[in-house]
Amino acid sequence: MSRARPHISDDQRRARLLRRHCLTDATRASTVEQAADAMVGLHATTPSTVYLSARARVTGFTADDMDAALYRDRSLVKHLAMRRTLFVLTRSALADAVAAVGPRVAAAERTNMLRDLRRSDDFDDPEGWIDTARVAVLAELAGGECLTSTQLRERLPTLDGYVTVGAGRSWGTRTPMGPRVLNMLSAAGEIVRGPNGAGWHLSRPSWAAMSDWLGEPLPVRGVADGHRAMIDRWLRSYGPGTETDLVWWLGSTKTAVRAALAELNLVSVDLDGDRVGYLHADDLDGADDEPVEPRAFLLPELDPTTMGYKERDFYLGEHAPHVFDTNGNGGQTAWWDGRIVGGWRQRPDGAIEVHLLESLPRSARREFDDRAEELAAWIGDVRPKPGYPAPFMR
Repeated sequence: MSRARPHISDDQRRARLLRRHCLTDATRASTVEQAADAMVGLHATTPSTVYLSARARVTGFTADDMDAALYRDRSLVKHLAMRRTLFVLTRSALADAVAAVGPRVAAAERTNMLRDLRRSDDFDDPEGWIDTARVAVLAELAGGECLTSTQLRERLPTLDGYVTVGAGRSWGTRTPMGPRVLNMLSAAGEIVRGPNGAGWHLSRPSWAAMSDWLGEPLPVRGVADGHRAMIDRWLRSYGPGTETDLVWWLGSTKTAVRAALAELNLVSVDLDGDRVGYLHADDLDGADDEPVEPRAFLLPELDPTTMGYKERDFYLGEHAPHVFDTNGNGGQTAWWDGRIVGGWRQRPDGAIEVHLLESLPRSARREFDDRAEELAAWIGDVRPKPGYPAPFMR
């Protein structure tokens, strides 16, 4: 007789999410490194997100804490990784991410560049142009200097190429190829974003050779090893999750994900909605499944909790059309009892306005008022511009 799979309900999944994502008073992180590890990585596509995500999880967090970890101690590294998304990762997670998805993302960047270069009349040898530009960038950064994209293009004429995208269309534009070469090299783990030349809510990065920035070579691991390590990390933080979640989150293939799942000591579990998820075999004791006292908190756009799953019904419900854009980017969200119940925005005067999408107890609304005042005080005079405004903000 076959044994029934363990069942983990949506309520239990939300309790796990809150505890493991450092979103309860008892599980808040004490350092930015702990928060980044708890989330596998903090999203950084929108410059302010990584700071606001850390603020939601780290006791006493200041923007200087993140700056010190990124640019002084270099215990955290900003890197183009899963799904061609910018993340802030610990050094060990960085090595795993580069191994798992670096070759795939770098190859996609090269393919996209070749497509546009071949459409242009200005490049006789697109393959040769990319190879020459790559070698030139690596040579220029080999001395340990950190240089912006503009500085590199000024020093390296071969990097200063342009293509026209959308020729003849109303939205057509002439775009530089240099930054795309840098993205390809970044994804491959050859260069890395160094010091930021602007405030915490803006992005003006300089670039450095990876080994110079880290002070040591980045460990070399195989693609399969990287997949196994990243899936292991994800399941510890986000599990239980489905194969669909993992394929989407990694930006990988079913074949690669299934191979990694088969090599880890996992168990299958039944989830609400007739789905099957995965957990580590030693993660079924239920300690983190106990109910969590409801509380209100506000997360920024593209927060890793919001963006950690493809199948989000258990914490999103019917609110997707209000908080996610048509490309699947999650906006600024308001959470209660482990669920997204609305969103928030910053008004021109700096005040934070919470927009609820469902009726909540008066105590919950009071908590949201408190969280809004706290967030406005922390942001102060800064006005971070949303990169992916949620539909409700219209």
